[in-house]
Amino acid sequence: MMLFILGGLLGALFVYGFYWRARQEASRQEEEKMALMEERQIVLDYMHTMVDAVGERLPREELFQRIVHAAILSTGALSACIFEKGADSLMRGVAVEGLFPPHRPIPDTQKMKLGSRARFIEQVLKAESFPVGEGVVGRVAATGRGELITNAAADPRIVKHDDEALTVRSVIAAPITVRRRLIGVLCVCNASDGRPFTATDYSLVAALAEQAGLAVHNADFLALLMDKQRLDLDLALASDVQQMLLPRSMPVVAGLDIDARYLAAQKVSGDLYDVFRLGFDRVGVAVADVSGKGVSASLLMAICRTTLRQIAPLHSSPARVLAELNRTLAGDMREGMYITMTYAVVDAGKNQVTVARAGHELTLLSRRDAPTGAFLSEFIGSEGLPVGLVDAELFDAVIEDRTLDFPPGSTLVLYTDGLTEAPNADDKEFGGARLADALRAGHDGSARVINDSILAAVEKFAGSTGLRDDYTLLTVKRV
Repeated sequence: MMLFILGGLLGALFVYGFYWRARQEASRQEEEKMALMEERQIVLDYMHTMVDAVGERLPREELFQRIVHAAILSTGALSACIFEKGADSLMRGVAVEGLFPPHRPIPDTQKMKLGSRARFIEQVLKAESFPVGEGVVGRVAATGRGELITNAAADPRIVKHDDEALTVRSVIAAPITVRRRLIGVLCVCNASDGRPFTATDYSLVAALAEQAGLAVHNADFLALLMDKQRLDLDLALASDVQQMLLPRSMPVVAGLDIDARYLAAQKVSGDLYDVFRLGFDRVGVAVADVSGKGVSASLLMAICRTTLRQIAPLHSSPARVLAELNRTLAGDMREGMYITMTYAVVDAGKNQVTVARAGHELTLLSRRDAPTGAFLSEFIGSEGLPVGLVDAELFDAVIEDRTLDFPPGSTLVLYTDGLTEAPNADDKEFGGARLADALRAGHDGSARVINDSILAAVEKFAGSTGLRDDYTLLTVKRV
């Protein structure tokens, strides 16, 4: 009977022990579940904070500061700091909140400057820099792996500051990365409850650092997108202005057939062409190329075209026109910029063409030899330096006119180097010889037919290489 009772008691105790352990396990699981839910909520709230920060289009420094503040609220840390990796591979503190201990000892010369302690510490952190690999932060930056230090006093990498307020008890450092690219390191220091940080705290900081990386990446991408949109708008406006400056139609002059082609490698070009009447049977034709590309080149071209049209009617000599153009523009041109230009006056009444060249490509002239009927072509050489490259005295001394016969059947071709320097798959240039051959192939046709022949030859030569530079082609046919 006694054995039966004892057996019952032991069984009851066993059942109670099992029940108690089950209750304890259930309680532990419930606590872990609650902790995970709390951590999940913290991360979600943090993510919302970062989305709002990106949406506000904050400057990068303010975004970092928002991340640091959110990290302190999320973890209960007393201080936090973000160290960013610069292009020179040095780490620098870019955002700090609370009395975050500087990475290195504070020099004695600076200790006397303590005004507002928090402000002073922030200045020290942002002024110091250290290489990747140095200290805890440098180690995290070098390895890409976060660190949890529960007993900072025993870690030799932690600087021991004289100021007790800067004593480090526990630290978490987590890398801020995007697509394996290190942006910086997020650090939190000293839990507000005085206890060491735990593995759960580390998991939370690592998650916050990951979200911070995405926020910085998205902010950078958004800023880049906005800059691109502004640039696209500026380029579109510049392109519209440039197109407005090009001749809408060619002047009608008896005995002359004129055709021009213009193509920009980008939205705006550094090329220019212009054709304008100078009298009953005379026209001025010009092709020019500004050093460089983009908006600045296109704006300089606009100024050049306007100034050329003002000066050209005043002088019969193309060389004199270019000299006056150089004198007028030189003072307004940025250092390092210049304009190459060919300007010619075609006189249908006298069957002549006068050409001046300011450092530009050689003009191509062709005609049929009357006695033999043979096709003759030549590149017209003349001395001259680019507009804006040298002072007026030297420019005037070098520039010269070349006057040649231009009877019916003759063709004058002006162009920019984008045409003759067009490369093929073997990186060979189209060149002047191929240009002359293309002119010969279409010589008996109109100015439009000749330009079609030249451009077809360039496209066939370049193949899939495509256009690398702007090109302008202006052809005058004497009919």
